[in-house]
Amino acid sequence: MLFQKINISIIGTGYVGLPTALGFSKLGHNVTCIDNNNIKIQELKNGIIPIYEKGINTLFFKEYKKITFTTSIKDGISNADIIIIAVGTPTNKKTNEADLSYLFNAVNEIKIYLNKRTKLIVTKSTVPVKTGDKIEKIINNSNIDIISMPEFLREGFALEDFFNPDRIVIGANNKRYLYLIKKLYRKIKRPIIYTDRTSAELIKYTANAFLAIKINYINEIADLCENINANIDDVAKGIGADSRIGNKFLKAGIGYGGSCFPKDTQAMATFGNKYNVNLTLVKDAIINNKKRQKNIANKIYNIISQINEKQINVGILGLAFKNNTDDCRESPSINIIKSLLKHKNINIIAHDYKAINTAKQILNNKISYSNNIEDVINNADIICILTEWEEYKKIDFSLLYPRHKIIFDGKNLLDKNKLKGYQYYCIGKRG
Repeated sequence: MLFQKINISIIGTGYVGLPTALGFSKLGHNVTCIDNNNIKIQELKNGIIPIYEKGINTLFFKEYKKITFTTSIKDGISNADIIIIAVGTPTNKKTNEADLSYLFNAVNEIKIYLNKRTKLIVTKSTVPVKTGDKIEKIINNSNIDIISMPEFLREGFALEDFFNPDRIVIGANNKRYLYLIKKLYRKIKRPIIYTDRTSAELIKYTANAFLAIKINYINEIADLCENINANIDDVAKGIGADSRIGNKFLKAGIGYGGSCFPKDTQAMATFGNKYNVNLTLVKDAIINNKKRQKNIANKIYNIISQINEKQINVGILGLAFKNNTDDCRESPSINIIKSLLKHKNINIIAHDYKAINTAKQILNNKISYSNNIEDVINNADIICILTEWEEYKKIDFSLLYPRHKIIFDGKNLLDKNKLKGYQYYCIGKRG
């Protein structure tokens, strides 16, 4: 049986849209990427990648000439069998709900230029429950089905997750065009969960909220470990071996960040209120995560207070919210830096393997930046590890000469036995 290519148009070329486009292109489908950012589209056409993602360079240079890039929804959807919406849904700062303006702007423009070829409009963007119903009313076309196909791509591992997902969730109220989705994922032999559209929308939020709660829980236990002289790594290993709990997301640290957990937990708590359900666990995770980052900043400042200097130079290792990405949205490192900068006697110099440019867009010239780890460490009074880049594990601190040999390891990356002569502070255990 010959493989049938599907014409896919993807609106949005960010951390979800671009890896998804590359993935479907590699699977053999015809892909068009649409974005209203002309500079980004021109860069993509010229082989310039606007985001960093593990493994993206190799796949991009294999696939990008096969992909059509355009700023025009009219041109971009003209031959589409399936239109995938992968635009951002950030938090509305006034209402704490998901801001769906980008999504509905796209939907209203899609409606104008739809043709008889298109069978499915798919939401990949994370959206509140019943959003699909609203899209359906706007499109108002009985020949087109609106389905929810939430993404579960971890930043830093998006391509890996695309080709090897734990599951593919398909939320459809009408099953007449599901054969297209089966053809779309024909080469990916992973479980597919079929459900109604509202349930699919809720699955994404529920998954992210649960993981945020799990992170919050292990961080609270880490605080308890510090107070009773227990070891959080051993505790996490002990409970993670229980198959009912699992060992993922039990790494104690400085709190969660990024584009998903903060906004999705906030949105879920808000629409829980809307439907008269008080999601207390979700709300506690939101509150405690914000407190944690402030508490970590206070912990670092208390350590700094022992240094008898008028001005303290703090060396920060890591600006991205996690390793293998350049994304600094809601980065705990950035939030901790902001808290530290409230103290006038602190100067900060920071390093990150990929996120310096994105961090500059947030912090501007409030801190100094360096691509040289040795410069950061040798000019620091205290070194703070705030992003879990694997490369930081390999640093030989015995060959470096910070002014005061003090390390705060917010990710528990280092082996204290290899840090002779250093004062070592970490999370959930004695240094």
